[in-house]
Amino acid sequence: MLNEKIALHTPGPTPIPPQVSAAMTQPMINHRGEGFSRLYRDITAKLQTVFQTKEQVYVLAGSGSAGWETAMVNFVPAGAKVLNIVIGDFGERWVKANRALGYQVERLDYAIGTASRPEDVDTFLSKQEGAIQAVCLQHNETSTGVSNPVHEIAQVVAKHGALVLVDAVSSLGALPLPMDEWGLDVVFTGSQKALMCPPGLMMIAASQKAWARAEKANAPRFFFDLKGHRDGFAKGQTPQTPAISLLYGLQAALQMVLEEGIEQGQERHRLMGEMARAGAQATGLELLCQDEGFASNTVTAVKIPQGVEASTFRKAAQKSFGVVLAGGQGKIMKDMIFRIGHMGYVTPNDVLVALAAVENSLALLGYPVQVGNAVAAAQRVWLLQVSANK
Repeated sequence: MLNEKIALHTPGPTPIPPQVSAAMTQPMINHRGEGFSRLYRDITAKLQTVFQTKEQVYVLAGSGSAGWETAMVNFVPAGAKVLNIVIGDFGERWVKANRALGYQVERLDYAIGTASRPEDVDTFLSKQEGAIQAVCLQHNETSTGVSNPVHEIAQVVAKHGALVLVDAVSSLGALPLPMDEWGLDVVFTGSQKALMCPPGLMMIAASQKAWARAEKANAPRFFFDLKGHRDGFAKGQTPQTPAISLLYGLQAALQMVLEEGIEQGQERHRLMGEMARAGAQATGLELLCQDEGFASNTVTAVKIPQGVEASTFRKAAQKSFGVVLAGGQGKIMKDMIFRIGHMGYVTPNDVLVALAAVENSLALLGYPVQVGNAVAAAQRVWLLQVSANK
């Protein structure tokens, strides 16, 4: 087998389209010249469409996780009391980031594989009598394959006067998240997920309400200070040297996103999510998220069956069948689940390949599985969708 011909099905980084790879080979330019300004203005205008916002979108060099710190230090006063909603490992990481930054962290925790509940947030904030200044949550928890009811939570948070800060790293561009319509105060994402680029860029936008609060946000900051980005935006300039090659790639990727169409891209991801879940269940495996209403359409988390060693299974999938799957994150989930990424530059055909590798690997390791059931189940979902659209 050709070792370089590998199907990448991790939930980030995700596969990169040839157009994006080619765009990144363009010659270097002066980042203080008009050529860069045109590039940056075009990218940020496209990002406004993807974020579904009228607000300015800023692009910083850094991973998606840089969004946690950027959102906090620019819009939440130092030492303020905040609420972190935790449904998985990335929610836990944001808690750690907020504590390291000196914020007073309250938390709402949910069982692994479940989503948060707006009524719980309402009850918690009511008891705090206005003490909570920001609510932090993931739109899509990458570690568990669960999507939070962000719209409903944002409505609750607004009623209590707090800001709602949304980590959309594994959702923006793939799942519905209209920033302005849903009243979201800060939304950020990373380049290496549904936006089909290499890691290295973080994009963030904030509401007028958040910018009004920024006047009182006195937390120390330098590199992640958005004021410099805001001041230079009209000139198409960034306060630090930008990652020009990555921006070329992002421009090409955003063009692909817009050519497909925002709603059409979301529909493709919905289809792939349904195919992945149907295929896994047809193999006799158990999904980590049992509630279809909150199951992620960008990553599917599946429980490792009894008698199968997690790392051995994933090694078989890659070495013998050419598919890279992700393991679980954190101590609890490390040997409990595997994850199938299906976001960005991925099609329903790719999902069939991933499912074939799953059941082949299980069979290779002696697990009693009827090879072909997973692919057949996913095919039926796809055929039903195509028939309905005729």
